[in-house]
Amino acid sequence: MNGEAASHLNRLRWRCRRGMLELDLVLERFLGENYAQLTAQQQQEFETLLELEDHELWQRVRSEAATASVAEQMLRAMQGVA
Repeated sequence: MNGEAASHLNRLRWRCRRGMLELDLVLERFLGENYAQLTAQQQQEFETLLELEDHELWQRVRSEAATASVAEQMLRAMQGVA
């Protein structure tokens, strides 16, 4: 991993730190275990999810909506919801 990629990953790791412990755990685990395997589009979807407010993001992670993005589906699977 080059320096730019490592810096980007560190910024994402910081963005995964939220005001809710539950989100911290899910997002940091997802970043560590799944982010590198995502396509560029899926990585962008994940980064877009990080722009949401905590309560809205948590609702999406816990939701069972069929229209979820791949990143949302993977986050749900880590929670045992999907």
